[in-house]
Amino acid sequence: MTSSPIISKVWSFCTTLRDDGVGYGDYLEQLTFLIFLKMADEYSRPPYNRDVGVPAEHNWESLKSKIGAELEVHYVSTLRELANKKGMLGQIFVKAQNKIQDPAKLSRLIAMIDEVNWTMLDADIKGDIYEGILEKNAEDTKSGAGQYFTPRALIQAMVECTRPQAGKTIADPSCGTGGFFLSAYDFLVKNNQLDKDQKTFLKHGTFHGNEIVPGTRRLCLMNMFLHNIGEIDGETVAVSPNDSLIAPPSKTVDYVLANPPFGKKSSMSFTNEEGEQEKEDLTYNRQDFWATTSNKQLNFLQHICSMLKTTGQAAVVVPDNVLFEGGAGETIRKKLLENTELHTILRLPTGIFYANGVKANVLFFDNNPASKDPWTKEVWYYDYRTNVHHTLKKKPLKLEDLKDFIKCYNPENRHDRKELWNAESAPEERWRKFTYEEIIARDKTSLDIFWLKDKSLTDLDNLPEPDILAEEIIENIEAGLNSFKDVLESLSSKAA
Repeated sequence: MTSSPIISKVWSFCTTLRDDGVGYGDYLEQLTFLIFLKMADEYSRPPYNRDVGVPAEHNWESLKSKIGAELEVHYVSTLRELANKKGMLGQIFVKAQNKIQDPAKLSRLIAMIDEVNWTMLDADIKGDIYEGILEKNAEDTKSGAGQYFTPRALIQAMVECTRPQAGKTIADPSCGTGGFFLSAYDFLVKNNQLDKDQKTFLKHGTFHGNEIVPGTRRLCLMNMFLHNIGEIDGETVAVSPNDSLIAPPSKTVDYVLANPPFGKKSSMSFTNEEGEQEKEDLTYNRQDFWATTSNKQLNFLQHICSMLKTTGQAAVVVPDNVLFEGGAGETIRKKLLENTELHTILRLPTGIFYANGVKANVLFFDNNPASKDPWTKEVWYYDYRTNVHHTLKKKPLKLEDLKDFIKCYNPENRHDRKELWNAESAPEERWRKFTYEEIIARDKTSLDIFWLKDKSLTDLDNLPEPDILAEEIIENIEAGLNSFKDVLESLSSKAA
């Protein structure tokens, strides 16, 4: 069977289930459970003959042998039983539930999956199926899944600039569905002639992540597994369920590629004496942090710095407030400039993230040994926000859109760069550098720097299409509302 019939069949069944009220996310979870069981069955047979830990009474054949209400009961029992297993098996099925209430449709889904030999199927085909539904799930704004999905074009650009090397470790402290891991994996495979040891390390030792949401962690593990990362019967799992911010990292890594959660405050929900739900700000008291704050994004930035080896490199998506916020934010920016070489900032446009109202940037920095002099000498900016218009559906961000940035970044030798901006001859160029002295002289050591003029304010001919303009207005309003919510939360916590 070729890839096209498989992909079209998976998608057509997804449409059938949506008519019954089963969303992309629920469909994706059920696919995960069933494909995993089918692959476990395939691995238990020749030539593999592996015992992946699935009891005979709950294996693939046991599901195929039942129909109707008996199938539904047995499926629920299987999910519950496998959730108690160790390693990859238990992590895939942790807190698993049956979301397909019609036994006939469950039977059809099982039959569809049974037609395919998944272990023999090319990893690219399996990945395309899974990544496609992950992206569709992210587009479903009601599900909230968009917060775990970073645009793949942006991830590819970050990986191309960082250029990870074979035999090195790569981490993401909030890995979502694993987009950074998969892009880094593809880059390493395509750009290297890997020997046997390097292939083994890539499969088992390269990637380390954290994801505290069980359902998202399940999708990440399955996404990685279908892309040939990890083992179906692995005892150690590449993605931990622990909150990465709670304690210093147990070991440092060579690269961190991440898009930490955009929610500004770290909080914990609890029930008060009146039986009402309340939230309490979480402040992580870490001795290795430069400043104590409840701002989750600033904490992730500090944690990422602590994760890096002295030769480590990072590419991290951060919202605008990380660039200009005072107090702890100012302290952290100064320390970042001193202790690491913050060499590049990519300013991103609105309309590229599934989470609404997001204004974000990518920070690229290299860690270094302790020094009495600041490691950052100059910061190169690429403004891909001013006069740039994207929407998720009509004009989504593509890798081609970031090719000019990648060229300016010069991944082969980033120390050999040429500034395009010139006050007199090229004031509209997007690629410009600022010295360390210029930045620390700014109010609050703000990294929030712009120099291009917004043409829509002066030139009516440069206005974007009405639908794009409407989406930008909504984005700006939502960004403003999010800022007001942060202010309200801050005032409420101080009043309490």
